[in-house]
Amino acid sequence: MNTLTKAAFAAALAGSTAAPAFAAGLGEPAPEPIVAAPVIPVAPSTDWTGGYVGAQIGYGDVSAPGLDGDGVLYGVRGGYDWDFGGWVLGAGVDYDFADIDLGGGPDNLESVARLKLRVGADLGQTLLYATAGAARAEAEIGGVSRSDNGWFAGIGADYMLNQRWTVGGEILTHQFDDFDGSGIDVDATTASVNASFRF
Repeated sequence: MNTLTKAAFAAALAGSTAAPAFAAGLGEPAPEPIVAAPVIPVAPSTDWTGGYVGAQIGYGDVSAPGLDGDGVLYGVRGGYDWDFGGWVLGAGVDYDFADIDLGGGPDNLESVARLKLRVGADLGQTLLYATAGAARAEAEIGGVSRSDNGWFAGIGADYMLNQRWTVGGEILTHQFDDFDGSGIDVDATTASVNASFRF
């Protein structure tokens, strides 16, 4: 085999091996692009089940025949809630100290205690509720210390800052008929804000 034939053979051999490699390169599939899963923000879970203790401060307006006054109330609160998913049931107590002048002289409202039930809508971090129950007021009327039982009803809302702390507010109306046998019907409206520690 002469030199020219060897060169032609070598060129033909090189072409036959390169062509399949080139063809194979064209046949490889392109890599699929990687698509990241969308990130969906999840609201922090809230559960209103549990106990709480706290403090409150508010304003009271008291009225009765011949008696009328308004002023600041402040006190403590506590209770327990059960969260049933879309709604919450709770029971609690609170006690407000007061020194509301009822029109001059010795007449004044000294305190209000409440035994409460509440039911509300669980809106996540917000609880909107209605509340009602028994109330007991202590007052000095006509220079005599008196106390009587009555009832109250109202609405409120609590907002969960985190799993331990809430802030909220309530508006309540109270009724005491024939206050301690005095023949005087006493009405009172209170509006208050509160902060509570949950456990």
